[in-house]
Amino acid sequence: MAAKIKKKDTLAYHQEGRPGKIEVIPTKPSNSQRDLSIAYSPGVADPCLEIAKDAENAYKYTAKGNLVAVISNGTAVLGLGNIGPLASKPVMEGKGVLFKIFADIDVFDIELDAKDPELFIQTVKAMAPTFGGINLEDIKAPDCFYIEQRLKEELDIPVMHDDQHGTAIIASAALINAADCVKKKLSELKVVFNGAGAAASSCTQLFISSGVKPENLLMCDSKGVLNSRRTDLNKEKQRFVRETQHNTLSEALVNADVFVGLSVGGVLSQEMVRSMAKDPIVFALANPDPEISYREAIAARPDVIVATGRSDNPNQVNNVLGFPYIFRGALDVRATKINEEMKLAAAKAIAELAKEPVPEIVNLAYNDDKLGFGRDYIIPKPFDPRLIVTVASAVAKAAMESGVAQKPILNWDKYKEQLLTRLGRDDKFIRLAQEKARTSPQRVVLAEADQLKTLKAAQIAVDEGLAHPILLGNKEKINALITEHGLEDISHLPVIDPQEDSDRREEYAQMFFKKRQRKGITLYEARKYMRDRNYYGVAMTEMGHADAFVSGTTKRYSEVIKPIFKILGPQKGLSRIAGMYIMLTKKGPMFFADTTVIEEPNVNDIVQITRLLAESIERINIVPKIALLNYSNFGSNRGKLPNIMQEALKILHRENPDLLVDGEMQANFALDRNLLKENFPFSELVDHKVNAFVFPNLASGNIAYKMLQSFEAAEAVGPLLIGVKKPAHILQIGASVREIVNMITLASVDAQTR
Repeated sequence: MAAKIKKKDTLAYHQEGRPGKIEVIPTKPSNSQRDLSIAYSPGVADPCLEIAKDAENAYKYTAKGNLVAVISNGTAVLGLGNIGPLASKPVMEGKGVLFKIFADIDVFDIELDAKDPELFIQTVKAMAPTFGGINLEDIKAPDCFYIEQRLKEELDIPVMHDDQHGTAIIASAALINAADCVKKKLSELKVVFNGAGAAASSCTQLFISSGVKPENLLMCDSKGVLNSRRTDLNKEKQRFVRETQHNTLSEALVNADVFVGLSVGGVLSQEMVRSMAKDPIVFALANPDPEISYREAIAARPDVIVATGRSDNPNQVNNVLGFPYIFRGALDVRATKINEEMKLAAAKAIAELAKEPVPEIVNLAYNDDKLGFGRDYIIPKPFDPRLIVTVASAVAKAAMESGVAQKPILNWDKYKEQLLTRLGRDDKFIRLAQEKARTSPQRVVLAEADQLKTLKAAQIAVDEGLAHPILLGNKEKINALITEHGLEDISHLPVIDPQEDSDRREEYAQMFFKKRQRKGITLYEARKYMRDRNYYGVAMTEMGHADAFVSGTTKRYSEVIKPIFKILGPQKGLSRIAGMYIMLTKKGPMFFADTTVIEEPNVNDIVQITRLLAESIERINIVPKIALLNYSNFGSNRGKLPNIMQEALKILHRENPDLLVDGEMQANFALDRNLLKENFPFSELVDHKVNAFVFPNLASGNIAYKMLQSFEAAEAVGPLLIGVKKPAHILQIGASVREIVNMITLASVDAQTR
């Protein structure tokens, strides 16, 4: 589903808080005068002198080796044209974000007021010592060809114009696998390009390197086929002139095997597709509107293989499958350039990855357990976690084999482990959850819909296809907020005021009375409770009129959890409910329990919390590796809290032998595998990265997550209730729009996976 994004939302995103999308953060301690004296004067003189002796030391003592410049003059910004350097800055910042989140590469975005290619080249050369690599972006053709070629020749660091080569690499991977699917040899394919710009030029070169014969390639621009009769072609287009009688795209496509569109939407007709050879391959890559839509192409030819640039179609040709990992591999071997061998290695690695069994985490994210190599899966999904290892390793190896690597990798297993662990704060967890939510959006009832933040979150949930929100609250107030703040996209959502909905309210009151009539609740009181939005929303979930319940931004936790206890209660066979937070940290997602419900857990409570925590983690397809935390290590101290953890562990090891859990232990040992191995080599967690933590009481768990959150060491998602009969989750008071959206997402996924 392509999300509808409004101008006011994008402007607010870029403006609110710290303007822009990126910042620079120190990587070394800088808290004391001593730290500052080492970081700057006088201590900084020592690394400076070492670099002066040997320039290679810059990679040892500075950030150069992990720093890429994203550089543009804004002359050909995708979809916007020649908008100039300053207007292109948001795009370059965005590219920096992608480098960071997908490959942990730091970026300075640089926008040059330099339309003259020579001035551009000299400026980049002058600043090149700062960087480990240069990504050229959004430079018009034919200047981009000349600029890239000169910089590649004159600099000793990797340079790549992603507009040219990014699409080429992913399209080549798709071509390799599409040809394999239809049992056609690359050398026999007849390929027609529509579009003769930078991307098309690079695609043809990489297609040829992959095995397509040059004489089997035809290229068209807006005026037709580049043939020998054309007298209006520049130097770059003349490279693709062929001796042919064809003048138009429709003529060129007759009996062609492959169409590659790098042009504009709607130029490829169904009739043209029908004229192609058996099992045609159509790459309609214009964005946002492809040359022909996926549905139109399939309707024209059931035997066609289609790829587009859109995320809502199979086979998305997305540059993010390539450029972060290509630079990652190039930087890691300190390559002097990104050459044809490295680009081809990336394409082949991406192609081969699509033939491997798809990890369950990807199936889960896309809600498709049938993903596997074939016509609708010729390239991996963008969120496939294997890409960084597969592509970066292939690029690094190709750099070494082609002689451009200055720092060869000696231990590939160690390198691959480093790649897996180097990514920053794990927003990927939320992205995967959102992909999962989109596959089957659930009905999530929002009990505080008369709050602007809740309505904004509801709009995002609708726009992104994460859930079908149901709004509870005063209809007049909700509609007034929708009108005042331009949230018309959610004006169609069901709005229910429990004060007015007498029929359903009576049904819920009868249900509640039946549940609690022997626990002190009268029918009169039950009817009164059902005027409360939290009781009403939980009742909707219990009665199957909603799939999940979310509330808590305006009321105390203890108030919101009462109706959940009284109406839903624990899952069958359980006596308690517990609370969990997901902490998104630089080391990946960490799961904390119990942080919100059971104040002083006993042995059985700890056993149950641990099992519920493990079950919740497994449902989102992550292997739980659980540490039982305390102030002692494996019996080093005696006392009530250590004894409870020790007894709970005995029960867990006896009754759940397959569960990876150990303790009791102090938090620093749980988080540091080397420290644990050095001091307690017998622990079952020695060779594992602990991702789940059970606290000895509510106070310690609550303090821990709130301190991490306040120090900005982690983003907290939750609290999530675990062990509840049906999905019901409680937000923190004052939760942000982002936090509400995350909770709606996880509530929707929770409802799906039940």
